[in-house]
Amino acid sequence: MDLERVILSAKQKALRINLNQDIYGTFAEVGAGQEVVRHFFRAGGASGTIAKAISAYDKDFSDAIYGKEKKDRYVCKHRLEKMLKHEYQLIEERINRENHPSKQFFAFANTVATINFHKSSQGHGWFGLKFQTEPGKEASEVILHARLHESDALQQQISTGILGTNLIYGCYFFYKNPKELLKSLYDNLDRSQIEIDMIHMNGPDFTNVDNRLLSLQLVKNGMTDAVIFSPDGRNLQAADILYKKNILAIRGSFRPVTKVNIDMIAKGLKKFKEEPKVDPENIQVLFEITLNNLKAQGDIDEQDFLDRADILCSIGQTVLISNYKKYYKLVEFFSRHSKKRMGVIMGASTLVEIFDEKYYRNLNGGILEAFGILFSRDLKILLYPWKDSKTGTLWNSKTTPIHPRLKPLYNYLTFNKKIIDIEDYDEEVLSIFSTEAFKMIKNGDKNWENMVPTFVDQIIKEKCLFGYCGVKPNTNHSEDPAEAAAKAIEQGNSN
Repeated sequence: MDLERVILSAKQKALRINLNQDIYGTFAEVGAGQEVVRHFFRAGGASGTIAKAISAYDKDFSDAIYGKEKKDRYVCKHRLEKMLKHEYQLIEERINRENHPSKQFFAFANTVATINFHKSSQGHGWFGLKFQTEPGKEASEVILHARLHESDALQQQISTGILGTNLIYGCYFFYKNPKELLKSLYDNLDRSQIEIDMIHMNGPDFTNVDNRLLSLQLVKNGMTDAVIFSPDGRNLQAADILYKKNILAIRGSFRPVTKVNIDMIAKGLKKFKEEPKVDPENIQVLFEITLNNLKAQGDIDEQDFLDRADILCSIGQTVLISNYKKYYKLVEFFSRHSKKRMGVIMGASTLVEIFDEKYYRNLNGGILEAFGILFSRDLKILLYPWKDSKTGTLWNSKTTPIHPRLKPLYNYLTFNKKIIDIEDYDEEVLSIFSTEAFKMIKNGDKNWENMVPTFVDQIIKEKCLFGYCGVKPNTNHSEDPAEAAAKAIEQGNSN
């Protein structure tokens, strides 16, 4: 039985690092005071750990050291990366390795903006550590973004100091266990103070780390409610990818991606581009998987999650993992980053659930409060039809069965074109469901191949996803899945 990890205070962590004569490096902090290095100075024994501490507050002075930033954004990932690279390079150049053969170098950096005087902007910051775990070894790196939730700048500074100290300690003492490293970042902190919404680990000490799993852990552990990763598996910060974009999201299990999923996104994207307030060159498409969906079969199966992620990444899609079971929460998240027109593609059967009042019992204003959040934003619901297998009735905006008590509200939304139909759908794919395709793959029933696009079929077989154990295809002449998917979506071809 594993013993529970003893949580040390920030001072205890700083002291333990200071007493290790082999850990040696620099601190570069911008924007919230020298809050991290302060813990190391106060703990005692800092002369053996701190080579330099710098705080380049003046922009001109900072630019002279690290270079200018585009659009004068100083609290950004690019700035942090330049700070880490510059400071780590300096310590390697200036510290004679012959005189210090056992030193493990590090460079810590952060760039933080605390809440302003008028409390009109929320505090946030980037934190990073570039570090060695053995003398002369190539450095590894951990970078994270945190949102500061406290309403007082001084409290945010204190939390910044604790988080930075936790990061340095975790990198040196938990680097062999990335999940433990992640959890340790919240030692002596909680979600009401700090929300970590992006983390990325790379380098020789993290060669076996899949950063998509780290994203999943952030949501699973309650450290944030939503994370995004790119087709190449890089974790992204929402503000960077969604800022001032026309956001188009589709929610699903994608277990696996089927022809109907591709038809929904292809036809939904085409419809969205026709909207007058949508710039076709400024659209960010997101494939969303909810934590609730991942837990549908019990606890989260990480391999199952990676199988879904592998397909979506392989076909060139950006993935959102969220804890937003209700759509109004998702739209609220989007509206933090963009005020432009956004769209959500959903099936008619899902729309019925949205109009079920029982899902809003936790709100004082019930369904009206939720819909106030949903539709006070510039949102369009792009409705994909659903065929009732029992009656053969096709559900669209005119035929979807809404409770009579809510019908006036529904009519108001359809009349004002807040809910619009996707009309050029492929009727042949309406009877395809991911759950059936998944069962067929598990059972070795080859009929699943007819339910997914060719490029998805190819990925599942090549990577043996979802328990596939059949013959792998000859890939010498196969079209790149991402290019094939892009072509299918652009042409509206679900095959």
